[in-house]
Amino acid sequence: MADGAATDDQHGPQASPSTRTVERARHAGPPSGHRAGSPPGQHRPGQHRPGQHRPGQHRPAPHRSGHHRRRGKGPDPAGGKRQPFWRELLIIVVTAAALTLVVKAFVIQVYRIPSVSMDNTLQVGDRVLVNRLVYHFRPIARGDVIVFSGQDSWGPDAPPGPSDPVLRLFDDVLSDIGLHSSQTYYIKRVIGLPGDHVACCTDGKVTVNGVPLDETSYLYPGDAPSGFGFSAVVPAGHLWVMGDHRSDSGDSRYHTRDPGGGAIPVSEVVGRAFVVIWPPSQIRLLPIPSTFQQAALHAGAAGAAVLQVGGVAVGAGGAALAAVAAFPVAGTAGAAALIGAPLLRRRRRRA
Repeated sequence: MADGAATDDQHGPQASPSTRTVERARHAGPPSGHRAGSPPGQHRPGQHRPGQHRPGQHRPAPHRSGHHRRRGKGPDPAGGKRQPFWRELLIIVVTAAALTLVVKAFVIQVYRIPSVSMDNTLQVGDRVLVNRLVYHFRPIARGDVIVFSGQDSWGPDAPPGPSDPVLRLFDDVLSDIGLHSSQTYYIKRVIGLPGDHVACCTDGKVTVNGVPLDETSYLYPGDAPSGFGFSAVVPAGHLWVMGDHRSDSGDSRYHTRDPGGGAIPVSEVVGRAFVVIWPPSQIRLLPIPSTFQQAALHAGAAGAAVLQVGGVAVGAGGAALAAVAAFPVAGTAGAAALIGAPLLRRRRRRA
């Protein structure tokens, strides 16, 4: 045989690439991932399954429903910037202060007792709450403890305001909210209403329209109802007022030569003192004494209405207000809590 023509009995002639391709295709087993004879879809051990995480391969973050919120600074999920906490706190404080000023100007104001003229009912340094709104709903009653200005009666009258209209307006605003005032204020007990005949002394007692008053429950211990006699008819639109410490009170008895003949104008009444709030040992209501509930003092329908207001109705309302106003800061704290709670709750939700 010629060289190169010999053949190997065990190995056939070398196949061409195309022949190998056809041969591989002809004898190929089942598709990758399946065993021969096994149904499709059964996973071969060690085979990578689609969607399965391979070691060392980056795993994508799982999708979470809803918005992903970040703590701290950053845009609000709603699209706007979240306000910092100090700004929300400032809003709470300013709004609470504004509400407190509104309440002080139109509803309730705190006054400090400067003298002994109302001992022992009110002592020097006591703080009382004065209801500025009550007389818009019911008339002034005998026995009420009231705060009033001495303007146009006992004096001294307030000096003229600034000539500049802007400054005058600013001064009036400060006066209305109780932050500044050039007027002099007094606190006394109402004894006589417009048209009443107030006199002393019948059997050692003050009389109103001939009805004697039993004043032992509120007069200063040892004081007489009056150290001297007097008799006056209260002018229309005025009130006859006296202090509970009669021996040391410059009241209507001592101002008979002033405008009103000692009586003070109803228009100058600020409001009714209804509770002592300071010091804590003195906290109590200031009810109308029972002697002013005598039926003889309240003739007619209007008098009966005043009698009812001066009794149980006022006592219940005063008790509720006293519970709220135990301390001067209760109104401000309550307003701050009322305004701040929704803002802080909303901020907690965002966080």
